[in-house]
Amino acid sequence: MSLVRFLMLLSLVVWVGGITFFAFVVAPTVFHPGILPSRQLAGAVVSRSLGILHWIGLGSGVVFLVTSMIDSQVVSGVPALFSARNLLVCAMIVLTLISMFAISTRMLDLRNQMVLIDDVPHDDARRLEFNRLHVWSTRLESAVLLLGLAVIFLTSRRLS
Repeated sequence: MSLVRFLMLLSLVVWVGGITFFAFVVAPTVFHPGILPSRQLAGAVVSRSLGILHWIGLGSGVVFLVTSMIDSQVVSGVPALFSARNLLVCAMIVLTLISMFAISTRMLDLRNQMVLIDDVPHDDARRLEFNRLHVWSTRLESAVLLLGLAVIFLTSRRLS
């Protein structure tokens, strides 16, 4: 039983901690002037890191759901697929999938079309769409982070 709870908590720590580290350390660091030779390279690092983080998040979400249902079955005799914490994790997974396959892929396509985004005029339709998608990407990642914090709260409350 303690292994199940350990894996359940570890999956949350990895996912939410990864988002936190990405948002507050990786992205600001690589875009800080003088760290990398170009913003284009910084964008490539962030894009690749976010892609890896998304896959880690999906794996962590599946691990959490499985272990959470095992834990609830052991405690109450019934697997609680529709518990609040599991529904929030499902929402996190859906938002991550949207970010991966709807937002990030389109941003990558636009970035490839523009080659050097800093050389593209600010009123260019591709750059405007890229900027709009970037705002949505940030919103989705923020929502996943906030939902993850709520799941941590609900899980810690349940375990105490």
